[in-house]
Amino acid sequence: MEISLKNIGRRFNRDWIFRGINYNFEQGKSYAILGRNGSGKSTLLQLISGSLSPSEGRITAKAKGKLVDDEDLFASLTIAAPYLELIEEFTLSEMIDFHFRFKSYQAGTDKSNLIDLLELNSSKNKALKYFSSGMKQRTKLGLAICTDTPVLLLDEPTSNLDTQAISWYQKLISDFGRNRLVVVCSNQEHEYQFCENHIQLSDYK
Repeated sequence: MEISLKNIGRRFNRDWIFRGINYNFEQGKSYAILGRNGSGKSTLLQLISGSLSPSEGRITAKAKGKLVDDEDLFASLTIAAPYLELIEEFTLSEMIDFHFRFKSYQAGTDKSNLIDLLELNSSKNKALKYFSSGMKQRTKLGLAICTDTPVLLLDEPTSNLDTQAISWYQKLISDFGRNRLVVVCSNQEHEYQFCENHIQLSDYK
């Protein structure tokens, strides 16, 4: 999978958040989108995911050299972000079942294994609305990272995680992030320290 940005810009009202981004994202590589709070990191990630449209420029995705239609891109990516909510009426077990009706597990992973990886076995039948913010964030990350997609998008992945859970996230990425196109939006080095490529949004103002 390859995602190409050609002269991408996005504005709100009359103010440009960023302009003139030309960049290629390739599977098997990891990328960090960096910038201060409010710089447009989340906006750029939503453009890459196809949930927002650019104000100017064009974004294309290719798989094995063939263009991927916008409506088919969803099947090729997973995303975890603070602004994407879980279905809080579901139990953890029900949320996992629902998610994997649309996606496939990573090889060697199943529902039982995922619950163990989340370290939430004692809470698998508890409604998500009763989860702490840290438990919800682990659930979001586990669902995204353990899904078999070529593209993985993460926005502020360790928000609401304590020090021990941050180490858990780093190991999960190490175990399941290989051979994927991984994009991390962050301004905290421990979230993106594995990323070989850095994009500074301040370069596109």
